[in-house]
Amino acid sequence: MSEQKNFGAFVMGFVIGSLSGAIASLLLAPQSGEETRQIIKDRAIELKDKSQETFEETKKKAEEAYKEILSKGMKKGEEALDTVEEEVSSTKKKVKKASEELEEEND
Repeated sequence: MSEQKNFGAFVMGFVIGSLSGAIASLLLAPQSGEETRQIIKDRAIELKDKSQETFEETKKKAEEAYKEILSKGMKKGEEALDTVEEEVSSTKKKVKKASEELEEEND
């Protein structure tokens, strides 16, 4: 869970840092308007590519977490079923024993 929080914080920091850097470079840039627009275009493409990579990494981690949770849930379900089956078997034995004892008393 801690890794997920750290990864989320990283993504937020990445996005905020990218936007801050882009804004600062625009405000401090000595280029002409056309050059600035080209730089903005190039940086937007870079940001899009990095965002896509981050999305893919996040998607992959989410899928892995889903599979792990599903696997653990299935294992817990199987353990619970085994426990229930053991309890049913034990209860049947006790009922049979009690029934036999009751029949002996009645005879």
